[in-house]
Amino acid sequence: MTPTRVRILIGVVVLVALAAGIWWWTTRNRESTDDAQVDAGVTPIAARVGGTVMSVPIVDNQEVKEGTVLLEIDKRDFEIARDRARAELADAEASAAAARAGVPISSTTAASGVTTAKGGVEQATSEVSAAEQSIDAAKARLATAQAKQREAAAKAAKSAKDVERFKPLLAKDEIAQQQFDAAVATANADAAASESTAAQVVEADLDVRVAQNRLAQARSKVQQASADLSEAQTGPEQVKVTQARAAAAEARVMQARAVVKQAELNLEYTTVKAPVKGTISKKTVEVGQQIQPGQALMALIPLERVWITANFKETQVENIRPGQRVTIRADAYGGKTFNGKVESLAAATGARFSLLPPDNSTGNYVKVVQRIPVRISLDAGQDPEHLLRPGMSVVPTVHTD
Repeated sequence: MTPTRVRILIGVVVLVALAAGIWWWTTRNRESTDDAQVDAGVTPIAARVGGTVMSVPIVDNQEVKEGTVLLEIDKRDFEIARDRARAELADAEASAAAARAGVPISSTTAASGVTTAKGGVEQATSEVSAAEQSIDAAKARLATAQAKQREAAAKAAKSAKDVERFKPLLAKDEIAQQQFDAAVATANADAAASESTAAQVVEADLDVRVAQNRLAQARSKVQQASADLSEAQTGPEQVKVTQARAAAAEARVMQARAVVKQAELNLEYTTVKAPVKGTISKKTVEVGQQIQPGQALMALIPLERVWITANFKETQVENIRPGQRVTIRADAYGGKTFNGKVESLAAATGARFSLLPPDNSTGNYVKVVQRIPVRISLDAGQDPEHLLRPGMSVVPTVHTD
């Protein structure tokens, strides 16, 4: 080998070593992977009520702002339901007002009824006492009249016998005519007195019976007044019943208000609006279509909040930490780069989250290098045109120094 060739070979070896050293120096604190893609939250759009679609003022891939109307459902049935709910609420409020007004009236009536009933019992009791006293007085008068009647009857009988005894004596002129006339007058007076006392006895007996009737009536009044008092004393229970009815009416008012609120909400739900700013995708709804609550109609993707999911090998994550700087190269734009930072590392490998996680307890274990998802966020203002779309492939490089 000539000296020239030797020098050339040495120069090539030096260049290769220098290039290798430069490459090692530039990549010694870098971790990169091509198993990465752009991710974003996908918001499924669905109606909360069912009905016929009246308008769909948006198209696929259209950018919309928060609150933009996405579709409208026929409102007529929901307006009728709202009006009916409001009418039922008005009826329930009127019933509740009447029930509330009845509570103080019932309380006043109950208190007044007890007072009146107690007064009736006292009055009837006093009438019984008066009737009993009247009976005692009438019986006393009856006893006196009966005694007088017996005395008068005895005198009348004696006078009548004297007249009968004097008649033969007068005929024989053994007594004077004047004496006989006096005996006759006395007999007539005693007979009249006997009749008078007999009439007094009858009158006294009638007074006793009248007093007894009054006593029976007074006792009946006592019983009735006692029954009225017992009924009046149930007033507090009746007040409680009235209060319970008022409470039930208030509960019906609250229930009717809830129905009104639900009807108003259902009416609002007939207009479906964008919950966030984003881009419409996968629209499947058209005017005239009959939809059901919860049916997926389109998807809304907020492109302002995209991130990168990079699946690093488990041998690469030793020095990766949240907050480290990341350079992201997008395949779709000729290697255009974006800046970001490591946000977090997943709590498990991607295989652990798969539909069928690996089970190494069967004995046929084969070691496979696992990958751990790393979430990378973009720095503010890195993608103002929203070039990065969910699903795009990117190559992130984490600066671990």
